[in-house]
Amino acid sequence: MKFRIFVRQANAMNSFRRVLSYAQPLRRYWPGYLLLSILSVVFGVINYGLLGPLLTVLFDNEAAAAACGRPAFSWSLSYFTDSFRWLLSSIIRDGGVIRGLLFVCGAIILASLLSNVCRYLSQRIVVRLETRMMKSIRRDLFAKIASLPVGWFSERRKGDVLSSISNDVAEVQNTVAGSFHVFFREPLLVLGFLAMLVYMSPRLTLVSLVALPVSAFLVTRLTRALRAGSVETQSLMGRIVSHFEEAISGSRVIKAFSARNYVERAFERDNERHRSVILRVRNRQEMASPVSEFLGISIAATVLFYGGWLNYHGNLGMTWQQFIVYIMFYWKVLEPGKALSKSYAAMQKGLVSAERIFGILDAPAGIEDGRKPVREFREEIRFDHVTFAYEGEPVLRDVSLAIPKGKMVAVVGPSGAGKSTLADLLPRFYDVQEGAVRLDGTDIRELRLDELVALMGIVPQDTVLFNDTVYNNIAFGREDVSPEAVREAARIAHADSFIEQLPQGYDTPVGDRGAKLSGGQRQRIAIARAVLKNPPVLILDEATSALDTESERLVQEALDRLMGGRTSLVIAHRLSTIRHADRIYVVQDGRIVEEGIHEELVANNGLYSHLCSLQAFS
Repeated sequence: MKFRIFVRQANAMNSFRRVLSYAQPLRRYWPGYLLLSILSVVFGVINYGLLGPLLTVLFDNEAAAAACGRPAFSWSLSYFTDSFRWLLSSIIRDGGVIRGLLFVCGAIILASLLSNVCRYLSQRIVVRLETRMMKSIRRDLFAKIASLPVGWFSERRKGDVLSSISNDVAEVQNTVAGSFHVFFREPLLVLGFLAMLVYMSPRLTLVSLVALPVSAFLVTRLTRALRAGSVETQSLMGRIVSHFEEAISGSRVIKAFSARNYVERAFERDNERHRSVILRVRNRQEMASPVSEFLGISIAATVLFYGGWLNYHGNLGMTWQQFIVYIMFYWKVLEPGKALSKSYAAMQKGLVSAERIFGILDAPAGIEDGRKPVREFREEIRFDHVTFAYEGEPVLRDVSLAIPKGKMVAVVGPSGAGKSTLADLLPRFYDVQEGAVRLDGTDIRELRLDELVALMGIVPQDTVLFNDTVYNNIAFGREDVSPEAVREAARIAHADSFIEQLPQGYDTPVGDRGAKLSGGQRQRIAIARAVLKNPPVLILDEATSALDTESERLVQEALDRLMGGRTSLVIAHRLSTIRHADRIYVVQDGRIVEEGIHEELVANNGLYSHLCSLQAFS
């Protein structure tokens, strides 16, 4: 048990150091923050220290005006207090009690102003640190997510990732602010006011110091359990975000199947679990401050009793005005103590969030970049005894096929046969477990990934459009393209006719995932995007299977234009679109069971012929 606690604490410290590494160099922030915090504490101590002279002027005029000599200079607290007493007595003797009262009140206002100005300026430093760190963390998160392999996302809920980007980053931000308070400001406040307590009455202060460790121990025990609760809370928040994301993206399906009550019940189960966990965590978190305050007041009452007992026996060693100031100083020691307990609790939650963020940042890349440059495609692409499995379940088994340059090769077969997986291996969305995919004889795992993908254009079945304009979706990823080239690509893709009819033409927003366009329109924009890229190799993954007859005809014409003179790997569902392919491979249960041209395969009366008969096509 103790070892597990030690490991958790070590992991927490590592996460904390990594969070602060985003603010390097820290010397840009902490010296200024420390200096301003010290000044804020000094002026705060002065502010409360002036309450004694104020009470003396108000209730003991003769004592305030009593003549006293100017003290000799020394670097000691007594010199400054004696100097202020001498100056105050001089003002009262020369100008009267009211002027002395005005002087003390003005000094209190000035000390308060300087203390809060220094505190504000120190917070500006923390805010600058926070915003810089959050920007850097989000930048690294985005870059990491953009670089992760496709398979990584299939194994995780999208809500967990989105929750880390939003909620976890916000919690880490609170951790940064809390850490500066824990390590700098609050301890300085405690030390400053505690120093005044010791200076005014070492005997009374010793009594309070005996009880303070008990308070600190109890508060630490209360906040220790916050970490486990925070882990569960953040996990449940990821599930809640997933419910929202699915409700938005699947709104059509929910309404079509009258499944509103079903999804609401599923959401409510996780929502209620999150409520109960957060209730438990927050109750424990909020308990820290009241317990700290109760213990502080109990100790303060003890100090009051002991001070009264000393005063009754004539051993207090201070006036009643000084005793009131002493109690005020003691009360100010309790405030940073409560703030420390709250900051510590917030840090526990923030460190859990930091570990979730670093879990994403430390995720293995999965796809290692090769080193060999590749500028062109010269001869052929070959799948050489390729075997691939998802989580141990084979999808492709010992598949071998060739795609010569300039030829159209089609892969057909029943659903779940492994056709799309075969296409995903070529741009290295996944890497093979056995065998190799070779480009001009070189294993593609040895090639530079960005240069490999640059040779390929992909038109998937599920077209992905971004919430931007038509123009920017066609020119996606290209900054050196002219408007004329974009329009020419749209014309080749049979997209220019409908684009011109849109309200703002090429500047029309397409909505989230292209929701403002029809399926055929989205697909033709995707084809225009591939045309603009002008790649030597095309991968068409069932690009027309989800379209109506008219849209399929237009898209197929666009695809025929796109494939002219290019090397093409076509994953086909509708066999009529690939009857003129140079080579057709039939896949079943992850294996190639037939290959040839259309006429040969129909004549064989095998699986391909059977699929043609099902589609009333021969």
